[in-house]
Amino acid sequence: MSAGVVESVDPANGETFQTYEVFDDGQIDGALDAAHAASRRYRTSPWSERAELMSGVARELRALSEELATTVSREMGKPIKEAEAEVEKCAWAADYYAEHGEAYLAPEPVDTGDGRRVIVHKRPLGVVLAIMPWNYPLWQAMRAAAPIVSAGNGFVLKHASNVTGCGLLLEQVFERAGAEGLFKTIVVSGRKASELIGDRRIAGVTLTGSDAAGVSVGEAAGRAIKPVVLELGGSDPFIVLGDANLEKAVEVAVTARFQNTGQSCIAAKRFIVVGPVLAAFTEKFVALMKAKNVGDPLIEGTDVGPQARHDLRDDLHKQVLASIERGATLLLGGEIPPGKGAFYPPTVLADIKPGMPAYDEELFGPVAAIIRAKDEADAVRIANDTIFGLGAAVFTKNAERGERIARKLEAGATFVNSSVASDPRLPFGGIKESGYGRELGGYGIKEFVNAKTVWIAIDRAYLQRLGGNDRPDEQIKHI
Repeated sequence: MSAGVVESVDPANGETFQTYEVFDDGQIDGALDAAHAASRRYRTSPWSERAELMSGVARELRALSEELATTVSREMGKPIKEAEAEVEKCAWAADYYAEHGEAYLAPEPVDTGDGRRVIVHKRPLGVVLAIMPWNYPLWQAMRAAAPIVSAGNGFVLKHASNVTGCGLLLEQVFERAGAEGLFKTIVVSGRKASELIGDRRIAGVTLTGSDAAGVSVGEAAGRAIKPVVLELGGSDPFIVLGDANLEKAVEVAVTARFQNTGQSCIAAKRFIVVGPVLAAFTEKFVALMKAKNVGDPLIEGTDVGPQARHDLRDDLHKQVLASIERGATLLLGGEIPPGKGAFYPPTVLADIKPGMPAYDEELFGPVAAIIRAKDEADAVRIANDTIFGLGAAVFTKNAERGERIARKLEAGATFVNSSVASDPRLPFGGIKESGYGRELGGYGIKEFVNAKTVWIAIDRAYLQRLGGNDRPDEQIKHI
């Protein structure tokens, strides 16, 4: 972002194909005013209206699927088949909340045992500012928007600058579905977005991004005394035990590492394999990695596209080189290919130890780190030896053993004999430096609501007629 203009650069060839003007103060105010006014109207809407809106969003996503998927691929390099799947996942989330949101938001009666009537209502807070990254430019935004809007809130999206087109298309999707200002996209810098957290029209903030961004946004939200959800980085462990189905484990491991060209917070990154099966796992893993097709993301047969930006590719390469300098063994890849695109080859590093970037840091690209574990206990220790805590996976033929280990892993989600994935039906988020708060499921829809207690004192005569508690009414005390 420079000189008031945002450029969309195709990472497959390095060419600029679109530019956007950064919003001035008047445009920002207009967007916030529109979202605030819409949220004031929408907060008291019946559930039928909200369900109709979310169903309409799902319909419009599918209607614009080709344009949305192509924009994703061109702006950040995602293989087109994955971009198409991302659009459909967004529609699934909208459909899910249209069907289930009402139940999550239903009033909850509380039995106090003293004859009073108490109900907890879930009321929307207002407009939520969403600061979103580039790696899943549609899903990250919809993962937040579907529950937040379904709860009756407004939504203002500040997207990563390199996927501005995706952000503006999402606003168009909501407008076409009848949102009338409820979802607005603003084209501003990250610094400007942080300043907006204190704006009276913003009731809360959600961020998906780096730990550094999380610190900045968390501080700003704290100063403004506003709720915040932070979904930050991850270095997910993928444990393979000696009794695992090795063929399945390798197949899932390669897919888990290369989803979105390795640019995923919940992609498996550290492959922790017990000694007896380490050699066999490594051989099969490298062979499957070699078979991946790297190339133009708009071609259907491409498995691995470019990195989203050249600077990100270069930073990844520095982490690989630093790991090798500190003793890691390069088994595959590790060299920047010639050409203008931001490509990086499938890369495998072995003999990984603490003190190497491949062990301590998040590798956000198609680089796998293989770590030897002595036994089950050692594998769990290594898995938890990280500042992150987003997702984790363990492979074993013994389901009870897998569940027992899963409970020991320090993460927001643990999967047995499957790769970690987000799902509209399940809470999503992390612990430690992977953030706090939850998106999706019933937990996600309640993050930005006021759990409002309504206490109804009933007079003594009425209680006596009902045969209930006949104590004199008490004044409600406010603490």
